[in-house]
Parts: sequence; structure tokens; C-alpha cells
Amino acid sequence: MDGRISNDLGEIRIDQEVVARAAGLTALECYGIVGMTSTTVTDGIVNILKKENLTKGVIIDFVENKINITFHIVVEYGVNIAAVTDTLISTVQYKIEKFTGIKIGEIVIYVEGVRVDEIN
Repeated sequence: MDGRISNDLGEIRIDQEVVARAAGLTALECYGIVGMTSTTVTDGIVNILKKENLTKGVIIDFVENKINITFHIVVEYGVNIAAVTDTLISTVQYKIEKFTGIKIGEIVIYVEGVRVDEIN
């Protein structure tokens, strides 16, 4: 399904992949988020996705002229997860609404892992 915006000149359709990429890139700009993970992680192994596969960690649904977004993220060890997710929600809501012209319905965040940098 795609997002639709109608005006007097016609209709604009926005593909889910476009919104997912924009939302994923916006998420990576937020402090404390080190990456996105695949939504099909079932065996407990979390792999951080590279930028070209970023959209696999974001699910977009268009429901009643609103965008619902689900994120699967990995955070950096030591950050306040509540603060990181609050920042993610407000940043994504602002930027995606400005980008698409469509209101955000809800944003759901799954923290799939924590990255710990090893000190040698």
C-alpha cells in the first residue's frame, strides 16, 4: 500500500520504501542509535544493517491517511533508552510529516540490542 495525497491538480502516491528509507536515515541521525536490525530476527542473533539495507529495520503502514512506523533498533551501551526513544519519536515525527505532508499515526520502537565497544 502507498500513501496518497490529493489536491485540485491530482493525486500523489508515496511508496512505503521511500518513507522507510527517510525514516531509517532520520533514526540514524539520533544520538544513541547505532543501527537498525532486520525485522526477521528469530534466532536471537542481531545483525546491524548497512545503509543500503536500512529499510529492512523499518516497517511502514498507511492507515486512514496517517503513517504508522515501526522501528527495530540497536542502541549504544550506556545511553538512557527512554531519552533516545523519545528523541527518535519527536525527530521522526517532525521530519517525516514535513517530508511527506502526511500526519504520523503512531511510532513503535523495538530495541533489539545494545552495542558495546570493546576496549583493548
